Formats: sequence, C-alpha cells, structure tokens
Amino acid sequence: MKPVLVALALSLAGLPALAQGTPSADAPAVTKANTATPPNASDLLFEEPQMKNVAPGSTLTYSYLRRSGISKGPFGPTMDDQIKLTIEPGAAPEKRNIRVQMFSGANRFPAGPFEDMPGNPVMTLFLEHHLIDLAKVLSANPRYIKNGIRKALRDNATVTATTATVKGQTVDAWRVEVQPFLDDKMKDRMRGLENLKYTFVTSPAVPGELLSIEAQSKTADGGELLQENLTYDPNAG
Repeated sequence: MKPVLVALALSLAGLPALAQGTPSADAPAVTKANTATPPNASDLLFEEPQMKNVAPGSTLTYSYLRRSGISKGPFGPTMDDQIKLTIEPGAAPEKRNIRVQMFSGANRFPAGPFEDMPGNPVMTLFLEHHLIDLAKVLSANPRYIKNGIRKALRDNATVTATTATVKGQTVDAWRVEVQPFLDDKMKDRMRGLENLKYTFVTSPAVPGELLSIEAQSKTADGGELLQENLTYDPNAG
C-alpha cells in the first residue's frame, strides 16, 4: 500500500476504521438503527465494529461507479468497477484480517491488507481514493480537503433513521448526509464542486454494515459535475 494512502487512511476521520478501540466480544457496541437518538456521524461510520457480523471465509463485494460531465474530463472516463474484501479471522472474535481487491485491470489500486480490523475499511478506502482525485482536479492540498470532510462529519452531518431493502427484506438503516464545502472560505476555487454532497447509508443488518456511499455535485441547471457511488452487492461473492 502506498505511504500516502496509509497516512490518509489513518487520519481521515481521526483514526477511523483502521485503528479502533477493542469492543467486548460478548457485547459489541452496535448502534441499532431507528432508535430515539441518532448517533454522531463520525462515530457511526468509523468507530463501530462493523466487521463482527461478517463470517470469516466470506467476501464482501461493492459496486463502484464514477462519472463526470465536466468539460475536458478532469476526473477521467466513466469508471464502473468493484471493490472486494476477502475476510479471514482476526486475533479476537470481533476482528477480521482483510485482503482487498480495489478495482480491476488498468483501474487496479493498491490497498491493504489489513490485520485485526474491527471496522469496515471500505469506507476509508472510498474516501481516500475520492480525496486524491478531488485534490488533483482542484489543484488543492489534500490535507485541506480531508480536514474539511472530517470536521463536517464530526460536527455538521445530518443523521436520520431510514429503511433499506436488501434481498427483498426491509431493514432498519441510518442515513448520513453532509456538505462540507458550502461555506468554505476557499469555495470560489472549487469549480462549482463546493456543493458536493456526501450520503452514507448503513445498517447493522447487513455484513460489514455499509449499504452505500454517494458523492454528488451538480450545476445550478442540473448538469453533472461528479457522481461517485459505492454500493454493497449482496448477490456477489
């Protein structure tokens, strides 16, 4: 894994999923969706032991899509690929060793492996990959953008109870929404991307808990500046 990716992964949300406290094996600290008090967004995404309900020997597959209508295509051509996590036992019952296949062919992106992970690394992997691309497009300091996303998730995100359909079953879920750059002092340099909206949907009822991530930005007349999605595929393995 490239050093810059390790640094980003470890710091994106203040030591998120890659280095968490050890929950009790008998009573893991699971946040149940649709409770009266919504959890903090950063805690929900990066401090929960999401991998505890993933059986060793299984594979989690996430469909990935990125497209953009910006002139001259600074984000590159449309990308439609997958991220796969191969799960093995960790040193404790609630932890997992995880091998990553992040995209395929010419899109292949070095990532992992991760040892003794209580949390799902795919959220941090998605965000760090997104951050690198965004910093290139904006000719911006990746640390500045990272800090903006991290602060917004901690302080300004909206977390609402919702439901989702997985394999024909309705499950309780949390929906996290945040727009980190709307009031940023540097928003005039963001080429219209200051309205970037990040949406996460999680549910403790699905392996790894993550259902989807979306990063979306549009022009005032509806033109697509960026559409980037990661979606759990329960039918793949």
